[in-house]
Amino acid sequence: MSRSDLADTHCPVSRAIERVGDPWVLMILREMFMGRRRFDDMQRLTGASPHILSQRLKRMCADGILEKRAYSERPVRYEYHLTEKGRDLWPVIIMLKSWSDKWLGTQGMVELQHKSCGNRIIPKVTCPECAEPLDARQISVDIDPALLAENRARRAKDLQGEGHERDTASEQNKSRRRHR
Repeated sequence: MSRSDLADTHCPVSRAIERVGDPWVLMILREMFMGRRRFDDMQRLTGASPHILSQRLKRMCADGILEKRAYSERPVRYEYHLTEKGRDLWPVIIMLKSWSDKWLGTQGMVELQHKSCGNRIIPKVTCPECAEPLDARQISVDIDPALLAENRARRAKDLQGEGHERDTASEQNKSRRRHR
């Protein structure tokens, strides 16, 4: 599956990756959640070139993740704000941070503090019903029939392609042996 095919699937993970799976988009989101709103700040703190940053910001605005607001009229200058859709990506960024703390040794570089009670927190995924912490081993998955059919069709297409490639390779090897 090519990157351009990610949006044309029933798979929710593939569709989300197509929209926000770009490293520059994730870096912009990091800066937005840290309170950065202005192009120059984001450019300096992400290390993105002005062209790449501009492209990603335009796409994120078009996708409804960010909105552009003027903060100066002369000259006209803009800053970016997360929409509700953008704020809903906070768990993605915060879980990437938690994973990095655990596996890449970044613990303590950025600490999270709950404003209401003042305690430092380490985010966890929990069941909304019983509040039990969850990991992948405690979850079962039900897949929609449309996605199952799409996966079967993709698998069949791949198998046909692989078979054709194997047949072609086999014919090329036979031809080489005949010409020796």
